[in-house]
Amino acid sequence: MSKEKLRNDMLYHAAISMAKSMLEKGLITREEYTEIDTILLEKYRPYLGTLLSENA
Repeated sequence: MSKEKLRNDMLYHAAISMAKSMLEKGLITREEYTEIDTILLEKYRPYLGTLLSENA
């Protein structure tokens, strides 16, 4: 895996982790979380993220 792909995976996982925390605290809805995940997948195109995403 290239450094760029690894970096994108790390950035995706950090961002989705924050979104998941916000969802669990009731700060965002499930629909908003799904939209965030979709946007992050498009932005970072993570290799592992697509395998682990709840929206994939």
